Amino acid sequence: MKRTIYAKLLEWKDAAARFPLILKGTRQVGKSYILQAFGENEFSDCHIFNFEKDKKLSTAFEADLNPERILTELSIYSGKRIDIAKDLVIFDEIQECPGALTSLKYFCEKMPQLALCCAGSLIGVKLSSGSFPVGKVDFLKLYPLNFEEFLMALNDEVSLELYQDSDKVDSFSEIAHQRLWNRLREYYVTGGMPQVVSTYLTYNRDDLFEAMKRARDVQEKLVESYNNDFAKHSGKINSIHIVSVFENVPVQLSANIDGSVKKYRFKGVIPRKKGYAELLGPIAWLEKSGLILKVKVCKRAEIPLESFCRENMFKLFLFDIGLLGCMLDLPVSLIYSQDYGIAKGYLAENFVAQEFTASGVSRLYSWTEGTSEIEFIRVIDDTLVPVEVKSGTRTHAKSLRQYILKYSPKRAVKISGKPLSRIRNQVIQNYPLYLAAKI
Repeated sequence: MKRTIYAKLLEWKDAAARFPLILKGTRQVGKSYILQAFGENEFSDCHIFNFEKDKKLSTAFEADLNPERILTELSIYSGKRIDIAKDLVIFDEIQECPGALTSLKYFCEKMPQLALCCAGSLIGVKLSSGSFPVGKVDFLKLYPLNFEEFLMALNDEVSLELYQDSDKVDSFSEIAHQRLWNRLREYYVTGGMPQVVSTYLTYNRDDLFEAMKRARDVQEKLVESYNNDFAKHSGKINSIHIVSVFENVPVQLSANIDGSVKKYRFKGVIPRKKGYAELLGPIAWLEKSGLILKVKVCKRAEIPLESFCRENMFKLFLFDIGLLGCMLDLPVSLIYSQDYGIAKGYLAENFVAQEFTASGVSRLYSWTEGTSEIEFIRVIDDTLVPVEVKSGTRTHAKSLRQYILKYSPKRAVKISGKPLSRIRNQVIQNYPLYLAAKI
């Protein structure tokens, strides 16, 4: 599958000052796949060393952390000579070998000509017992396929061209809008986990709903694998609490019937624990692992937004909309037909949170004052831009009007099920949901 991060990998390859690269991301988002494709396409040879599959590889880092000796050992082990000027070396699942993580400092200092990439899960790298090479590595972060990458995977050139050229036009025809909207309905079902999308592509040409059911089967296995991972990295007691929070996020999201998603409630999530301080650990663990997305609630819309947020007031979303539907056991046919009751706004908000995050927005904020609330507020070109999200074509925007009256923004955005409609020099711009990342 083509990923937009590939262009950033090329930039890293050609950089004048190149450090070892760590590609971070939640498990199963395609880190190993994209690095292998990068190595095979752009280098003379690609050498992959997976520390999870082969525990014996760790012995190469035990005597010392001299890069020349380590590469010699790895060459002997693999039976292939490593050309440090032309080849790519990949340390896969690097969190499983603390010595390999520490060695990156010495590869940076003593062997800068070597192209060295590493793949690691977010929480695994964070919790590794190895000394972290601060200032000696480059980072990239990989997320589930976003909507643009989903179109690329479908090989739908017409839809992809419409999507990519949307910056050049101020409106879409109804026909163009419906084509992209139908693709968005598919994405709501599959989400962006590569294995899920791949399964969907295998079957969707013959039977759309059979493909969706097969995709759901894969999603269920992924959720189970995440639950199993919790104990591996956090211990038995902590993992029980982490599972409770992880499973509760979709439940709280689905309980939002009217208006936008409400702030996360702590009571009842874990037995006998009802306050923020008692849930802080599991929530922080899931956030650092990339499995949930936090949106802080601001009480005023002024820069810096962080100054108007409280530590215990935030919304939580799941990192993948497909897994959200799976964990709620929403029938795939109902998700595709958009026929799952009046409480579907949370899926639209979850999608927008994902698209913003994947497009490089490092911190997500919302706004609440009195009875008015805006789903997201963005800092764009040093200016605050309120972003209201609606799941369908009914776009009554009382809160947005209140925001505009109070703060007089130069620009405001409504995201909904309506076609693209931008009017130059007008404050409110209308974007369809599928173009959220284009804002």
